[in-house]
Amino acid sequence: MSLTYYAYDWQQALLTPLRALAAGSADLIEAVFGVPAHSMPAHMAAAFRVAANARITHSRPDFGIAEVTGDDRAAPVVEEVASSSAFCTLLRFRRADAPPHQPRVLVAAPLSGHFATLLQATVKTLVRDHDVYITDWHNMRDVPASAGPFGFDDYVEHLIRFQREIGPGGHMLAVCQPCVPALAAVAVMAEQNDPAAPRSMTLMAGPIDTRINPTKVNELATSKSIEWFRSHLITSVPWGYDGAGRDVYPGFIQLGAFMAMQPHRHVRAHLDLYQHLAEGRAAEAETIAAFYDEYFAVLDLSAEFYLETVEKVFQRAALADGSLTFRGAKVEPGLIRRTALLTVEGERDDICAPGQTLAAHDLCTGLKPYMKRHHLQTGVGHYGVFSGRRWDGQVYPIVQNFILSMDDGAPRQRTSPVRVELTA
Repeated sequence: MSLTYYAYDWQQALLTPLRALAAGSADLIEAVFGVPAHSMPAHMAAAFRVAANARITHSRPDFGIAEVTGDDRAAPVVEEVASSSAFCTLLRFRRADAPPHQPRVLVAAPLSGHFATLLQATVKTLVRDHDVYITDWHNMRDVPASAGPFGFDDYVEHLIRFQREIGPGGHMLAVCQPCVPALAAVAVMAEQNDPAAPRSMTLMAGPIDTRINPTKVNELATSKSIEWFRSHLITSVPWGYDGAGRDVYPGFIQLGAFMAMQPHRHVRAHLDLYQHLAEGRAAEAETIAAFYDEYFAVLDLSAEFYLETVEKVFQRAALADGSLTFRGAKVEPGLIRRTALLTVEGERDDICAPGQTLAAHDLCTGLKPYMKRHHLQTGVGHYGVFSGRRWDGQVYPIVQNFILSMDDGAPRQRTSPVRVELTA
């Protein structure tokens, strides 16, 4: 049994009082000196504050979407649980004053080390004009081993179940890693002639075919054997957590890998945070701090899901080469005929390079040309595809119009299960 997680826990136990001391020191300096901008006390308090906040957390932050602007006025947003399993909660976000029969959209959130709140900006924009559902994946260290394993096929099953839950006439939108299981889920539903199959699927910055324009992420995945990933990156959840004994790929390892890709960017951001705090620029400091509060909130992945994703998506490109299976049966994207396809990519994406998501069009051979659309957003990297100014002002209008063009405005009707059922 790997002791990596135990070592991490011990390290965090040692650092926690030091961070508390740093936070207390910052509070004391601010209380005593009032920290006028540019003063020595302000610089000292800023240094302590940055040190105190540079910490990894393991609980999901709040989405914090209390209201949105709809029809040129602020509208309250209702957040509620629509469904759940041992591994995921299906959250629903809707405007309290929404008109009837808004398009219903299932957002497939990544299961890659961060919580679904990483898509907070995506949901906040979508909910202006849609009835939004999102997969809120649970931290595997909090899921008892008695709940059983969770693999790639289980992710696909969850999407099928949740798509049925929102009813016929819904839509699906996947961001990054889940683009592959999302396309697989739609293909399975199409093969079964499932009445709840979505009217449209939007795939955003996802690794449909990682053989195209391979990035550093793709090269890392193919540079080692799957046994290497298993022996070096999989560890057991320590005793004291609900998921004790479960084999996981820890979120703190994934976070370290993400940060190692662009270390200078993260160092620069924390230097900027220090400078903003020392100079009294509270708004700028809060923007950076809020981003890292979310970025440093991590969840663990089940060992099965992580290893199967590395092998099937990043090493074999199984969906693209026609070898992907679901519960032993071949996945056939060419059978999709009634679900329109929109793919979105970022010009500067260094995680899922341009062309990797576009590859979905070649797989969906059963769709007529008018049911396919692709958008390459200039000037953005990976995160700019689904958050930020260009997402809100340039990408979203395309997504909105695409969904609306495929929506019939019909009221929700639940469906009974069609072969695939969730066991957990």
